[in-house]
Amino acid sequence: MLKYLPLLWANLGRKRIRTALTLASVVIAFLLYGLLQTMNAALTGGAELAGVDRLMTIHKISLIQPLPSSYLNRIRSVEGVKLATSQDWFGGIYQDDRNQVASFAVEPELFFEMYPEYSLPEDRKAAWIADRQGIIVGQSVAQRFGWKVGDRISLRSNIYSNKDGTTAWDFNICGIYAATNGDSNSVYFHYKYFNEARTFGEDNIGYAVVRIDDPDRAAEIAAKIDALFANSSAETKTSTEKAFIQGFANQLGNIGALIAWVASAVFFTMLLVTANTMGQSIRERINEIGVMKTLGFSNPTVTALVLGEAMLITALGGFLGLMLASLLAGALANVVQQFFPTLGMPAHAWTSGAVLIVMLGGLAAILPCAQAFRLKIVDALRKA
Repeated sequence: MLKYLPLLWANLGRKRIRTALTLASVVIAFLLYGLLQTMNAALTGGAELAGVDRLMTIHKISLIQPLPSSYLNRIRSVEGVKLATSQDWFGGIYQDDRNQVASFAVEPELFFEMYPEYSLPEDRKAAWIADRQGIIVGQSVAQRFGWKVGDRISLRSNIYSNKDGTTAWDFNICGIYAATNGDSNSVYFHYKYFNEARTFGEDNIGYAVVRIDDPDRAAEIAAKIDALFANSSAETKTSTEKAFIQGFANQLGNIGALIAWVASAVFFTMLLVTANTMGQSIRERINEIGVMKTLGFSNPTVTALVLGEAMLITALGGFLGLMLASLLAGALANVVQQFFPTLGMPAHAWTSGAVLIVMLGGLAAILPCAQAFRLKIVDALRKA
């Protein structure tokens, strides 16, 4: 078939404007598909970074409802629990309201044991634990603001005010951590400093993070934890970290179904355009097809040439569209990395895109191929 490639290319160049418009429709269809897959990965990809041996315990009513800090010791007593610690969402803002920073109050002594995917030199860990106003920042956020170890920074909270009468909180950067899971856009500081300085919610925690000894027993251990606080004033709901993160994405609806419907509509339109182009091309070349058959081209060969023409334009448009989507996703990643640390077109989009190219190219060529296959030499030459 490769020896016929110049012929296929020449056929596409006959009506350049029509070919260009058809190619553009294919490019746009696959560009949108790539971007949709990128957004799907960004919204749900955080769940893939979750630890398989971690559970999240929140208030049964809502995540924004606090839990008593005394719950931690009771959770630690549950059989199968290796470690339990707390986290509080701070709602950090650096200098300008546009500079939002994912900020958490944590227990530094337990943090790296809970999150082994985060790494920091031992001397920096010790410095952070020793400094009550110490904070560690991710590599990405440090690069974003030009922070370095030893800097003193001030973060404002859109939730908590300080007992000094302001919303500003001062911190000393004790270390810049790296994360093997790619999430280095957060900052972490002392819960004790936060708890003593805030004006409300003292001795409460936002939620508990629990590490267990056997991921296969996650449902059983979660049920035991929730049973501890049944019928209390602050009942709990415990789930795996993956389910916890996935819950945020589900608040937007069924992302997968939404993408499937949009992609189907886009590709159906592209299919109609491509099939129409191929049909017109074959009708304009009926006499040429008759001559080719007269010269000895078999019906299967002529049909394969028509199919190859449809596949060529679909493959060109599909590859260009996916390439543009990948480049655009990379450019956007630098802009919104604080909100979507995993933004980027996933590898499976290329695989599924290749399958779609073959399927759509084949479907677009069905009627033109059938027309070329059934065409008789006498009829073709008569029409000439």
